[in-house]
Parts: sequence; structure tokens; C-alpha cells
Amino acid sequence: MSKRTVVITGLGIISPVGLDRESTFEALLAGRSGLGPITHFDASAFTTRIAGELKGFDAAPILTPLRARKLDRFSQIGLAAGIAAWQDSGLDINKLNADRVGAVAGSGIGGLSTIEEQHDVLRERGPGRITPFLIPKLMMNALSGELSIQLGLKGPNWVTASACASAAHAIGSALRAIQYDEADIMLSGGSEAAITPLGIGGFCSLRAMSTRNESPTAASRPFDRDRDGFVMGEGGAVLVLEELEHAKRRGARIYCELAGFGATADAHHITAPAECAEGAQRSMRLAMRDRGIDPSTVNYINAHGTSTPINDPNETAAIKAVFGDRVRQIAVNSTKSMVGHLLGASGAVEAAVCALSLSRGVIHRTLNHENPGDGCDLDYVPEGSRELRITAALSNSLGFGGHNCTLAFRHFS
Repeated sequence: MSKRTVVITGLGIISPVGLDRESTFEALLAGRSGLGPITHFDASAFTTRIAGELKGFDAAPILTPLRARKLDRFSQIGLAAGIAAWQDSGLDINKLNADRVGAVAGSGIGGLSTIEEQHDVLRERGPGRITPFLIPKLMMNALSGELSIQLGLKGPNWVTASACASAAHAIGSALRAIQYDEADIMLSGGSEAAITPLGIGGFCSLRAMSTRNESPTAASRPFDRDRDGFVMGEGGAVLVLEELEHAKRRGARIYCELAGFGATADAHHITAPAECAEGAQRSMRLAMRDRGIDPSTVNYINAHGTSTPINDPNETAAIKAVFGDRVRQIAVNSTKSMVGHLLGASGAVEAAVCALSLSRGVIHRTLNHENPGDGCDLDYVPEGSRELRITAALSNSLGFGGHNCTLAFRHFS
């Protein structure tokens, strides 16, 4: 059967640089970093003491205090982003067939703060004092479940977990559900809230994060010679995906077309990518092939761009291999340079940024890109935001486990 056309009609973003869609995009275009010293806990004993925390996030507008206590922070963030996306779309569930509206969410870690908190309760007060909400709070599918409960969505509903590719896989899965007529509308994205002692400590032990603790806003340096690791962030984003004719009939505002999804595995190593990101090459090609995007029309890539010594030259090599001689005509940026690495939620925030960039004809800079690193010689948009009429764009998400995911977008007019 032929694939149906899918467009993006709603966006919700909660990030370290802004608690909504507009403030986030405005901050990115202004080149403002959301990274700073960790305040969620005493990080003085950790080798990395900086992160991209949400500033002033409060779930009170959407949840009563009692309801909020039953949800982990990652679910609260994702639910807030999802409700914002739904409101942005102008949809009304009472005017829809709820059986044809679903939600797919992604998270790499889920309710980590709840696990840590309740493990302390177990050790200090015994098993009888563990909250009965432990399991519902920590499970990753709490987010997609809560979206369906809060908004009355009765269509396809599940969660994806593929480390840093989780939210991108979720969006790709939601795309497929609409393409193949299993739904007309899907909410999809992801959230993460892993700035906890165990979350930070685990990545410190992996030696994957920057230790530029005295200069947090300069610590995330994708593709730069002096990068020394990623900076963890928290937050999330949700997109409303809608079948094109359904969107047209109701007069929806359309940001862009979500025009492709590619997913591959490296079959190589649990944390290190294959040489030249061979799996990412295939995921980019598959995403373009999905709905027939001509590679010659791609002029923007929102890179995975983690600021780690291994990822950045490998991803650059993959982009070169896919686009060949015209690679210099493609603008490549990294949202992580300002919001940090939101782990499983990063693909959702970056997909939302792509949709806004396509809609408004402007892309943000890669902050802190001052001296190109070895093997990093593309146009990483280092000077400032840039007006660009994007014809087609890609967003890469590459996760531990060898997971590669690419989403493709096309300008809608």
C-alpha cells in the first residue's frame, strides 16, 4: 500500500533554555546557553558538576499536588510538553474519533529519581515503607499512558527505549502508524530527567562528560578541537503528527512535512559507534528514501553533535559519505551546544527545532565552535543564527547499544 503523507501541526518544548516552544527557540537563535552548576543535589564530590537543568519548571498548571506526587519528574515534563503540543495544534478530542488518535513516547532512563529515592527508603525504613506508586512512577511507559489518560487518546500507545535514540525512534514509530493508516493523529516525543546522583555518577564513571566545571556555558563544544565530553540536560518535547488530508480539512497550521524515518544498528559495540558511523550512513539514506527525498535537496542537518571526542568526527564522516561533493552546501548545527544532551529526549527536542526552523526559515548556531576538531570540517554554523530557506532537513540521533535513527523533514507550502 502507498504511504500516507504526514505533517507536523503542533509542538511543545520544555528545555534548559526555555519552558515553552517560543522561549526555547528564541534562546537558541540568540545563542544563549542553558548550562550551569548542578543544583538538584550536592555535586561537589563528582568529577562533572555541571548540567542543563530546567529553570523554574512547575507541573502545577497541569497537575494537582496529589497527582504530581504520583508521577516521576520525567513524566511531568513529558506530560507538560504533550499538553502544550496538543493546545498548539488546536485539536479537540471531542471532535475526533479517539480510536484514531494515539501517543508514542521515548525515554532512555525513565523514573531514575524515583528509583533512587525509594531505594533510600528501603534501606533506611524497610520494605513496608516503599510507596505503592513506585512501579507506576518509574516505568517508562508512564509517559505515553499519562498522555492518553489526560487527553483521551485511545489509539496506538507505547514507549520506545533505545538510549539517546529513544525519542527519535518514538517519532518514527508514530510516523509509521499514520503512514500505514493505523491512526490519523499521533502525539510523539520524549522526556528525560536523569540529573540525579546516580545518573551523573554513572556517566562520570564512563568518563563521557565534560569536566569544564568552571565554565559551564562553554563546556558543550560540538565539533570543536577543545571538546572534552557532553553535558547532560533534562527536558522534553512532543510533536503532533497528523495525516495531511485530515489536517487540511480542519484548516490546521502546518509546520512542515515529516517525510522519513530510518533506523539501523551498528552490531559493533555497546557504547562506541562503528567506524565512520557506518550505521548512521544507512539510517540517513533510509530516511531520505522513505518518502522520496532527493539528497540534492537536503540543505540542513541537525546533528547528534554530542561534543564527545568519538561521536563528532564519526558523524561528520558519515555525513560526508552520504552527501559526497555537495556536503559543503549543507548547514550542520548542534542544539546540544546550548541545551546539553537530553539523552533519550534529545531526538524530540531536536525534531521540534527542525520543524520550527523549516517553518520560519532560520537556523541557530552551534555555540562554542571556535576551532574545528580533527576530522570536523563542515559548515557547523559557528557565527550566529542564519536565515535559510530549508528545502529538506535531517535530524540524527545515535544511541548507546549501536542504535541509529534519522528523521527527515521537508518544507511544506
